[in-house]
Amino acid sequence: MIGYVTLGSNDIPRAAAFYDSLLGELGARRTMDFGRFILWGTGPHSPSLAICTPHDKNPATVGNGVMVAIACATREDVDRLHAKAMSLGGTDEGAPGERGPHFYAGYFRDLEGNKLNFFKMG
Repeated sequence: MIGYVTLGSNDIPRAAAFYDSLLGELGARRTMDFGRFILWGTGPHSPSLAICTPHDKNPATVGNGVMVAIACATREDVDRLHAKAMSLGGTDEGAPGERGPHFYAGYFRDLEGNKLNFFKMG
């Protein structure tokens, strides 16, 4: 259903290095790179994540209540990737753990302050 999600960035090289390392852990790679817009994915028919500078040339800002959730195969992946985000300079928004029946997640903010999580259902 979701094709891709785009997050705004005010520092594309810095954000690109963060996501190259973090999303590489999931087997994602850059599938498009137009300088001001970079897209990572695992295949042409899988959801992807992008960063870009805003088209209107105003500074990128974080949306209140906006979050990107990235599915993981195992709870161990959630733990590992949350820790990786922290090691890359992300900030903790909720350590990995059970959030409800059959829902395990770890929340963080990227270098620009965008909120994301890694999760495992089941």
